[in-house]
Amino acid sequence: MLQSLKATVAAGLFAVTALTGVASAQTAVTFQLNWTAGGANAGFASALQQGYYKEAGLDVTLVQGNGSGNTAQLVASGQSQIAYADAVAVSQLIAKGAPMRVVSTVYQSNPNELIALKETGIKSFADLKGKTVGVPSGSSQTTMLPLLLKANGLQESDLQLLNMPLTSMVPTLLQGQVQAILGSLDAYAIQLREQGAEIDEFPFAQYGVPTVSTSIFASNDFLETNPDVVKSFIAASLKGWSFALDKPEEAVADVKEVFPDANVKLVAAELSAITPLFCSADAKFLGKAEPAHWANTQELLSQVGLLPKGQDPTSYYTNDFLPAEGDLRPCK
Repeated sequence: MLQSLKATVAAGLFAVTALTGVASAQTAVTFQLNWTAGGANAGFASALQQGYYKEAGLDVTLVQGNGSGNTAQLVASGQSQIAYADAVAVSQLIAKGAPMRVVSTVYQSNPNELIALKETGIKSFADLKGKTVGVPSGSSQTTMLPLLLKANGLQESDLQLLNMPLTSMVPTLLQGQVQAILGSLDAYAIQLREQGAEIDEFPFAQYGVPTVSTSIFASNDFLETNPDVVKSFIAASLKGWSFALDKPEEAVADVKEVFPDANVKLVAAELSAITPLFCSADAKFLGKAEPAHWANTQELLSQVGLLPKGQDPTSYYTNDFLPAEGDLRPCK
């Protein structure tokens, strides 16, 4: 039986050898990430390398991803059971009936932004009219684009939108094939600066789209059958993120240890870039989005049809699996 379960893990699915649903030394967890290895995963890498998962009785495998939209679909379709993705992409699928729920929010504000080279002269959203904008397929930026445009007085017809693979975004901008791209302050902006590009950035959160962002979420079935595993995983993960915030250099080394192909310099830059997101949007604790922030997210997204009007925000998330507030790291 154990051999069979290990094979399931190797196939990229969730496996648990403890049949009781209680975390133990025999509990294996495959955690699906939203993106390729980097600073955005540092807290989970530290939880693994510093032994927090092991202390919680978990044998965790971190699997790289290729966009929040794709990761959300994996859980919605039953191909993964617990994962990490932008809460907007997850909530959209929940609103359509996907049986899953957000259980802990790490990024209190989304890191998404529109990026343009300074040489293009794009200084406002009005300057985008008639321009070609690169849009990463299967990403949270794509999901939120209608809201960004509405908040800034634009329609899709004002732009030429070019969908492309994630790996093509930066080179396409540098080569002048597009005048701007939708990206992230913890990814494309850093890559562009590494290559000497001078850029202007327009963060979604500062231009009308301050939404709940990257979160741990899981299928309802998994939450129901393995509640203690989920609680242990979240507590250990948040302990890992706290470690990464306090000791970023060691956290970067943890990422490198877990993902040997990771670029250490890039990982450090990514971790530094996302640090302000953990306690933004009036968050009181690391890993917990406030109800008012969820309600505001629901209202914003319903304005452009990304979420249904009148939906109860608590249909998207639950705090039942979080540690008690006394055990959460407070935001200062």
